[in-house]
Amino acid sequence: MEYRNLDHLKSFKILKGSKPVNIKSELNEERVDTYEMEAGSSLKFNYAALPVNDHIITILQKLSIEQDLVEKFKLILSGETMNPGEGRKVLHHLTRMDPPSPVMFKGKDLREFYSEQQDRINIFAGKVHSGQVRGSTGKKFTTVVQIGIGGSDLGPRAIYIALKEAVGKELMMNAKFISNVDPDDGASVLSDIDMETALFILVSKSGTTQETLANRDLAVRWMNKKNSDLNPAKHMIAVTSATSPLAESDDFLDSFYIDDFIGGRYSSTSAVGGAVLTLAFGKNVFHEFLKGAADSDMKALEPDIRKNAPLMDALIGVYMRNILDYSVCAVLPYSQGMARFPAHLQQLDMESNGKSVNRNGDPIDYKTGPVIFGEPGTNGQHSFYQLLHQGTDIIPLQFFGFIKSQQEVDIVIEETTNQTKLNANLTAQIIAFAKGSTNVNPNKNFAGGRPSSLLYGEQLSPAALGSILSHYENKVMFQGFMWNINSFDQEGVQLGKILTKQILSGKSEDKTLLKFASKLKI
Repeated sequence: MEYRNLDHLKSFKILKGSKPVNIKSELNEERVDTYEMEAGSSLKFNYAALPVNDHIITILQKLSIEQDLVEKFKLILSGETMNPGEGRKVLHHLTRMDPPSPVMFKGKDLREFYSEQQDRINIFAGKVHSGQVRGSTGKKFTTVVQIGIGGSDLGPRAIYIALKEAVGKELMMNAKFISNVDPDDGASVLSDIDMETALFILVSKSGTTQETLANRDLAVRWMNKKNSDLNPAKHMIAVTSATSPLAESDDFLDSFYIDDFIGGRYSSTSAVGGAVLTLAFGKNVFHEFLKGAADSDMKALEPDIRKNAPLMDALIGVYMRNILDYSVCAVLPYSQGMARFPAHLQQLDMESNGKSVNRNGDPIDYKTGPVIFGEPGTNGQHSFYQLLHQGTDIIPLQFFGFIKSQQEVDIVIEETTNQTKLNANLTAQIIAFAKGSTNVNPNKNFAGGRPSSLLYGEQLSPAALGSILSHYENKVMFQGFMWNINSFDQEGVQLGKILTKQILSGKSEDKTLLKFASKLKI
């Protein structure tokens, strides 16, 4: 397989010479229907308001073939080493789908390993739900608290919030999350729960994550302070690697395993998400979530970009980043359940593709991942949409919408329901951004030409959410291949950790570092 920089591709040079599309004049009724495709689990991806036409899409198709994007995805599924910086496989897809052939490592079938861990979680969760496994004072567990950071928190937390209302009264356990080493974060959660009925999940692949272990110790001390009869070991499980210090420790009721082939930001469908989400919702809900993700994964194998939503999304994103020079992307879910999804996508995209060297470590001469931010509609409309509509930068937008609300509890006011009003706002924004509005008063003039896409479905269900997660994981993957960067390491977070250890030990040759630390009484 050949790995080439984007600017070495013939198709990219042709793309640079293509005439830009004026979405303000191009967007019409016919386009709204034709520029749409299936995206998995009853979802559709509509790109009618993005600045492409058939000519540009044809070039993007050639670009995909020239850079072997789908073939490189197949290499991931076959177990090739696709994280060259760390010399690792990339196997988060295997947590939810069968590979074309077994992926082996040290005599172990890794698909079977991931499935086995989820089966173990299902059994353990069943015992917790039935009361067979209880806290140290004999009370049934009613709350599960995940202690982790980064990918151990952002993805599972976003998914829990998104599915809580979909499950409704069938919720098995309430879930809480502690991630920030700021003691106020832990205190706000710990002070709000009954320690006798709380089950904690400590998530650390290495078993040595500083922030996570600090929060574990905070929880243990809080537990002992609240009730000296509590045994912390009877209130904790671990999600870690089989070789970490936490594995098979007497400090935990049980341990469930992940490995180095699944990065934190890609771990929501592994035991990292599986434990907390299965305890909260039960095995059937998490199974449907995995099925939705697998459905979208299969569509990502389609070579025709008009039938491959994450690939089309990725390629248009590269076009907007590298030809149109758009440096920021707004993620705008018109669904309160997806309130934390933009935060998860920030990590997924920016930690994966915020790179300035290629897979070989050589500098590149083009832009890579954009800045990602977002907020649910309609609240965002009264926040930062002013800049999006009339600011000096054009910022592409990615909308999410659903025909039905999750709870389907709505009222009619002035002849329409709130859900109808919500979707009317979403639709209006797409057209307002694309077409704008001319006014003699410059303060009321909207230039238009602001691109957006729409990922929508019937309802935010477990399967739909799984497909949305997969869509974005695969979009980020395809863009990384397009830019010839490694989307699966994150060296950018390491330097700060190293300097933190120097500050805490007081041993550093950098006197400026220690001087700044002294300002905060360290």
